[in-house]
Amino acid sequence: MSTDASQGRQDWQHWHEQRTAAVASSYGPLSLTGTYWLSDFPDGRIPSVPGDWRADGDEVVLTPDSGTVATGEGAGAGGTGAEGALMVDGAPLTGPVRLTADHAPVHESRVASGGRRLVVMRREGEWAVRDFDPDSAGRRAFRGIEATPYDESWVRPGVYRPYPEDRHVRVENADGKERGLGLAGELVFDLHGAEHRLQVAVEGDGTLWAVFADATSGRDSYRFRFLRPAAPAADGSVTVDFNRALLPPCAFASHFICPFPPPGNTLDTAVAAGERRVRES
Repeated sequence: MSTDASQGRQDWQHWHEQRTAAVASSYGPLSLTGTYWLSDFPDGRIPSVPGDWRADGDEVVLTPDSGTVATGEGAGAGGTGAEGALMVDGAPLTGPVRLTADHAPVHESRVASGGRRLVVMRREGEWAVRDFDPDSAGRRAFRGIEATPYDESWVRPGVYRPYPEDRHVRVENADGKERGLGLAGELVFDLHGAEHRLQVAVEGDGTLWAVFADATSGRDSYRFRFLRPAAPAADGSVTVDFNRALLPPCAFASHFICPFPPPGNTLDTAVAAGERRVRES
């Protein structure tokens, strides 16, 4: 094995261990127990979630339940408050508060109840609340991520070709609804002696993001996966490493709304690399 391949294997093993730890963390994707669209609960009452939640234009108004205001020991900035009570920004919620969408990591979201984190999100103008519970059944059942061992042949040179202007397509999401997906260009690379292309988005830090399926999808691996190559060089060159193909969040909890691959992003070849499925007890 070459020195580069040996280093690549070590780097991949470290990445895989970190990835598994992040997934299994207290507020990782396994802890999501529900995504509740407020339009489905016009009375403001979400099952098993304390408080009264109502959309009001560009904000959500949260009002505490009567008799569940956190008081006394444990209700300060470092505490989680009484069972069933709501905390906002580390302090007991004693009256209505107006919220916008959370963009911080889940463990830093504004609203908590006991050990749970209640994350406010918005998609295409619709408000929702996500319930992350460290004691979820998914976390308890998790036994790791099944992944193919590192193989340097799955590290391919590629080139990013941006579109003249961003494109937007409608794709089905894991919850059965169609939503918009922004695409900034194409990632072009060779696999098994043939040229392939994936439509990609560009993240805020310049890295690329693709939602793709292949000949293993739904059989030897989850029905689709994500790929996140590094930011392209100035000439558009980019390394495409399928060893780091990722399971989407909805592989860990069915309450995520992951987008399915857009048209053209189903490869007609088998990508027998990367993360394949979740191991459970």
